Amino acid sequence: MAYTSDLKVFSGTASVALMKGVCERLDVVPAKAEVGTFSDGEIRIQIGDNIRGRDVFLVNSTSPPVNHHLMELLIMIDAARRASAERITAVLPYFGYARQDRKDKARVPITAKLVANLITAAGADRVLAVDLHCGQLQGFFDIPVDHLAADVVFIEHLRNEAIHGSCVVVSPDTGSVGRAREFAGRLGAPLAIVDKRRPKENVAEVMNIIGSVEGMHALLLDDMIDTAGTLVKAAQALMEQGALSVRACATHPVFSGPALDNLRNSCLEEVLVCDSIPLSERAASVDKIKVLTLAPLIAEAIRRIHKDESVSSLFRQKH
Repeated sequence: MAYTSDLKVFSGTASVALMKGVCERLDVVPAKAEVGTFSDGEIRIQIGDNIRGRDVFLVNSTSPPVNHHLMELLIMIDAARRASAERITAVLPYFGYARQDRKDKARVPITAKLVANLITAAGADRVLAVDLHCGQLQGFFDIPVDHLAADVVFIEHLRNEAIHGSCVVVSPDTGSVGRAREFAGRLGAPLAIVDKRRPKENVAEVMNIIGSVEGMHALLLDDMIDTAGTLVKAAQALMEQGALSVRACATHPVFSGPALDNLRNSCLEEVLVCDSIPLSERAASVDKIKVLTLAPLIAEAIRRIHKDESVSSLFRQKH
């Protein structure tokens, strides 16, 4: 695939490996940028390539440490704008602060909207994101947003592994039913739902399974794994309902707190995640965790944006 020199792809420290994979698939050389810190901890960035009049893509997940990687992204956007880039696209394999998307208590901020405003104010012309916590977050940005779904990556892997014959897709909560239903349709599998209820404060959740999982291989689908507590409980409930095995597919491996211990000691047979967030050495040592790369998906989306082609048709072709 031949490109002129007007396409430039940069990365902050959170997404170096993913950016290299994207560039390999685009057949372009990763653009040069020096990303570091001053002795007092301030972030220092210098772009090493001429990007005047270029189409620039800045790849950086706002993953832990969230604030540091977010500031890297904002400063990179500002540097590209001041270097006279023609168009700047912020590529967010993982969008931190996405769960703070509403006022669910008195006197709390809507931080997801604040971060969207910061990215716009820094000078981004558009955003390319992967599996936002909820689709409505696209409306938080006052610039165009292309929203990619990692479902196509999981489905391709499951089909190659022939894990779809006696499979049932399970939504871990009622809020994820829409995505799970579409995933099940693409995979040609039935759908089940985990209905979580807490009878009263300080009483453990009760997991009710809506749909039949008996004698089938269950596949839990979620956008991220944080502490993995609810996921592990859901997997146990599915096994108690007669599932032959339980796997999990989650785009973003946040893995905070006791997540790794929870997963290691769970009945989950396999946990499929994407490389939107680099795994720690400890996470990589957990045999159950398998990482699938987003590089082909993001690279194709970048190619289409660069060529002013449809991005939504990318998913229609994968049905």
